[in-house]
Amino acid sequence: MKKITEFFNKFYISNPPWEYNFLQDLDESDYPKYLAKLFYLKTGEKLPLFKEWNFKRYKGAVPSGKKLWNYIIDKNKCKTFNQKIQYIKLYGITNLMRDCTDKVKVRDYVREHIGAEYLKPALQIVRNEKLEVRSDNSISNSSLLTPNLFDKIDFEKLPDSFVIKCNHGCKWHYIIKNKEEYLKNKRLVEITRRNITGWLEQDYSLWGGFEMQYKGIKPKILIEPLLREDIDNDVEKLQLYCFNGIPKYIFRFYGNNTETVHNEHFQFVDKIFICKEQKIDIEVNENVKIAAKLSKELSKNFNFVRVDWMIFKNKLYFEELTFTPYSGMHKFTQKSYDEKFGSFINIEREHK
Repeated sequence: MKKITEFFNKFYISNPPWEYNFLQDLDESDYPKYLAKLFYLKTGEKLPLFKEWNFKRYKGAVPSGKKLWNYIIDKNKCKTFNQKIQYIKLYGITNLMRDCTDKVKVRDYVREHIGAEYLKPALQIVRNEKLEVRSDNSISNSSLLTPNLFDKIDFEKLPDSFVIKCNHGCKWHYIIKNKEEYLKNKRLVEITRRNITGWLEQDYSLWGGFEMQYKGIKPKILIEPLLREDIDNDVEKLQLYCFNGIPKYIFRFYGNNTETVHNEHFQFVDKIFICKEQKIDIEVNENVKIAAKLSKELSKNFNFVRVDWMIFKNKLYFEELTFTPYSGMHKFTQKSYDEKFGSFINIEREHK
């Protein structure tokens, strides 16, 4: 039965979600066709592909065991924002983008470009010293990871509330609202330990839809304070979509499924993405203007990046740099917005 399953997985692409072990065993040359399947199921649109014949690559006969051809995303036919993000995911990731995706390393980038005053305090950073000294970026051997890395957290030195994060993924975190109650709940502590240990042994690039900026990041645990006015309600957050160093669109979220959208001139813009209720009567404040200015500095080295912020007690704090938001599968209210956002991105003309 296993051989039959492997045969069908090799020649046919089943619907996601795919099993992690199956994705882990995929050859990277197969990523485009699987990504195209995922893209179609999420957006209802086709990702333009073309066949690359391998005898051209090998300058002659194809070596034994190699494929006659592979699929490649056709950059010349990628017109929309969502399509171009798919191309960037597989072919456009740089070392700087990968470092800025790492929730620990990006702190150095922020410190250098705009100053440490915009960083949330790092209460603890828990590392695997054996993994840190490796010169390569491989994290495939889970035996290198410390199974009890979670147990190296010094809870006695932490405040009453905090956030435990993995640095190498998205939404891999736990919010602890009351440390005393949390530590008394042995079952919850064990669930947290198992999940975080599992995350530390996984490659998020596969789970996130082939987001290659996550590949090779050395896993760590980052603990930050839980910055909230009200422990049960989120604070105001900002997301600035920056193209070539210009924050073209500013999204403001208020923790209750409402948003306000401004353009680069701080004018109100109609609803762009599906799923949020829009408010158009909230004026731009000083923090939004500061975020726009600082985002120019943080985004100047990238063709596209979304710069995320939060506001706590009227102070602006950096959240993260997001290079492939929603894995490039946004639900736009109008096709024209997808095309307009796409027009701001100039992907490379030649595939490497």
